Amino acid sequence: MALVSLADDVVPRTRVKICGITRSEDAAWAVKLGAAALGFNFYQPSPRYIAPAAAALIIRQLPPFVTAVGVFADETHGRRIVRLAEQAGVGAVQLHGPRLPRGAESGWLERFPVIRAVAVREGFEVRELEGIKAAALLLDGFDPARLGGTGRPFDWQIAKQAKQYGHVILAGGLTPGNVHQAVGAVRPFAVDVASGVESAPGIKDPEKVRAFIEAVEQADRSDDEAN
Repeated sequence: MALVSLADDVVPRTRVKICGITRSEDAAWAVKLGAAALGFNFYQPSPRYIAPAAAALIIRQLPPFVTAVGVFADETHGRRIVRLAEQAGVGAVQLHGPRLPRGAESGWLERFPVIRAVAVREGFEVRELEGIKAAALLLDGFDPARLGGTGRPFDWQIAKQAKQYGHVILAGGLTPGNVHQAVGAVRPFAVDVASGVESAPGIKDPEKVRAFIEAVEQADRSDDEAN
């Protein structure tokens, strides 16, 4: 039997990550509607913070092939990240700066796929991504008061150029109203949304989640038809 190859003009499905999950019902809705990944925020100052033990109760109910991502910010101790990630039962970790584990503490990187979040500031140069070792790069808008979940968009052409350095997860101000355009412009590996599908911080709106995912799927279909 001949193997089927993926032609250059075949566009894979854009994956959707719903971040800032704090309730089991929101996780269930997101998965039912087609989310490939869910984010659980373990950064205590965040309005979307969830304790790892509480996240574990939700994660245990997830079906196979849905990735739970532990979101960490300003962490310098790799061992602590490993401990909390294992307690929650996540399958990957997402790191926001400016401080990051380094040196002898960085051996934990081999234990989880790492998503490295990068805040795109004014004057950001794509070449700054060169040398970053991560399973994926999450590009987010910059907010001086927040390390993630900024809800701020940035120039999508930067994300498009960043694909030369690895898998790109596009974040920052995405909503059901603009994600179709964003996916068409960037063709990212995945898109990430939190505030854009909420009725309040940490509380997801099922209709907004539905509209967001449908917009992503429509963008994928439009691209397939164009090719």
